[in-house]
Amino acid sequence: MRLIVMTLAAMFCAGSASAQSTPSLGAEIATDEVRRGLSWTGGRAAVSADVAADVAGFDASARVVSLRDSARHGGAEAVADLDVGRSFSIGTVSLRGSVTGHLFAGGRARMDYVELGGTGSFTYGPVTLDAGAQYAPDQAAIGGDNLYLFARASAGLIGTPLTVTAGVGRSSGDVDEPLRAARLRPAGSYTDWRLGVAYVQRPFTLSLDYIGNDVDRAGIVSPYGDAGHVSDRIVGRVRFAF
Repeated sequence: MRLIVMTLAAMFCAGSASAQSTPSLGAEIATDEVRRGLSWTGGRAAVSADVAADVAGFDASARVVSLRDSARHGGAEAVADLDVGRSFSIGTVSLRGSVTGHLFAGGRARMDYVELGGTGSFTYGPVTLDAGAQYAPDQAAIGGDNLYLFARASAGLIGTPLTVTAGVGRSSGDVDEPLRAARLRPAGSYTDWRLGVAYVQRPFTLSLDYIGNDVDRAGIVSPYGDAGHVSDRIVGRVRFAF
């Protein structure tokens, strides 16, 4: 896995030097860092910064997020998500394949893992529909493998700066080591959902999301499951992009 992560980092760094497009930069403050319905910051606020660019036909991005001694990730203070992908179209459908490395800093053990992804998107007027999968092959850091299937929809409200979003996802996989597997699936397979609205007035975006899941909280026995921070919640964000 280390080789894959190093390759991702090398591709991004090399691409930054020969990017075919001007990199886009962003910074964000959120009341919680929630992914797939689970808090990654123990319910605390998070700050992040990101950069993205098109490189020789690929799109590459890096995002760094504060985790604040995350129980879910072994006390990690931050995570860097490095992503490289390629997109192409078949008719009116846009397809993208990607590889994403999640690198954790400050944890009490090795927490890094890698995912492979595929997404299909269709846009009609102000409405965009997405569906896809993220698959993390069997890795010791996550106690097995993990498959995430998702579907999302977003629509801009014509004549306003508002965009509404909705999404649902399903996490499943095989377990080799139950304590570590609880990082991504605290009590086994589960479903998550999200409803949100965003006010976009570039370069600023203000958003508010209701995020929930059907995790069996009584079934969480691992400290990595962070049982106190898997409940439904409302998350606010302020983003600045340039």
